[in-house]
Amino acid sequence: MSGSKKILITGGAGFIGSHVVRRFVKQYPDYTIFNLDKLTYAGNLENLKDIEKASNYHFVKMDITDSAEINKLFETHQFDGVIHLAAESHVDRSISHPMDFVFTNVVGTVNLLNAAKNIWKDNMDGKVFYHVSTDEVYGELGDEGKFTESTPYSPNSPYSASKASSDHFVRAYHHTYKLPVKISNCSNNYGSHHFPEKLIPLMINNIMHNQPLPVYGKGENVRDWLFVEDHAAAIDVIYHKGSIGETFNIGGNNEWKNIDLVRLLCRMMDRKLGRGEGVSEQLITFVGDRAGHDFRYAIDSSKLMNQLNWQPSVTFEQGLERTVDWYLANQDWLQHVTSGAYREYYQNMYSNR
Repeated sequence: MSGSKKILITGGAGFIGSHVVRRFVKQYPDYTIFNLDKLTYAGNLENLKDIEKASNYHFVKMDITDSAEINKLFETHQFDGVIHLAAESHVDRSISHPMDFVFTNVVGTVNLLNAAKNIWKDNMDGKVFYHVSTDEVYGELGDEGKFTESTPYSPNSPYSASKASSDHFVRAYHHTYKLPVKISNCSNNYGSHHFPEKLIPLMINNIMHNQPLPVYGKGENVRDWLFVEDHAAAIDVIYHKGSIGETFNIGGNNEWKNIDLVRLLCRMMDRKLGRGEGVSEQLITFVGDRAGHDFRYAIDSSKLMNQLNWQPSVTFEQGLERTVDWYLANQDWLQHVTSGAYREYYQNMYSNR
């Protein structure tokens, strides 16, 4: 898959999406990358300041639930590929506002599938619709085992149910309409530019400001963590080399109990901030458990590793050091995000264009 290509990346102003957009813009100067984002609370164009003036990069502010606008966009630009990351993704928000997740994650995905099907119907050679999903569609694990690509779906939250539904629609469009699709299901990501409602950036931000560190239940829930730049590299290799119709699991082979992860962060932050040992751990506050909280996720990435020669490039400790250093060096970004000031960036950058 070489030469000039027009690729639409949805959700490209978000945490994972911005890393994918940056990688594709820099790695493939012959490609024209279109970043579509609605710019909700988690979409932040400041994430992409370093590439916003690149000649092969274009930003489009649009809502994937608007089928008429999506169809018009596809007809205008005749995309060769789609990498679909746009999604509502916070479990707590899905519990309080489930319909938002139905509209964005299910209806929005089907709108994109229809638009791609309509412009590719006469020639699907070289075309790719790549749908980025989550390991949460598989439900939860006990103390043993890992999710594989053949693990039955068993979503337990409105968020994971909406992502499972979108996965099913992507597969259905492949089997019914022969749409050239690929799917990946990934474990928890961490790294720079992560909106501070998720565990790691929330803890870093709160430690910096001596705020309580809320941990659900007893902190016994287990997650498999992957450095976001390694996820972007996996998306790159799957997009270019993965077989059509295939699903790939992406994980870090790196399981941590939430409480152990928070304590590691406390020790790391104390060292970097010059605090006494154990000072930040005193901020840990156990709170009532989340409704339907899955106990454990773990991903088996052997298919991706064996077929496409991908593997994580950093250990968890290395990735976490880089992540903490980034947040400490970019406190203006954190301030903008937590205050909402980042929302002004779109107006300043694009309103007069």
